[in-house]
Amino acid sequence: MYLHLGNDQVISGEQVIVIVNLEEAAAGQYDNILETARREQRLKDVSKNGKKKAMVVCDERIYLSPISSSTLYKRAINYHRED
Repeated sequence: MYLHLGNDQVISGEQVIVIVNLEEAAAGQYDNILETARREQRLKDVSKNGKKKAMVVCDERIYLSPISSSTLYKRAINYHRED
């Protein structure tokens, strides 16, 4: 099963390690993680409008999504229930 992250970006649900709510995160809380991923070219921003609501950490890459973490979580849970 696949997980739609927004703006035509789809990943395998098996890749997902954690989904982080960026709307509730303290300012700068994840800056080091994002900067490291950007420097290593493992960061993909799929939020075309610039509104990043969730960070999806996967095996090989980190995605910034315009979809809320609760919606992504529900989609991911549905992936694991179908197995």
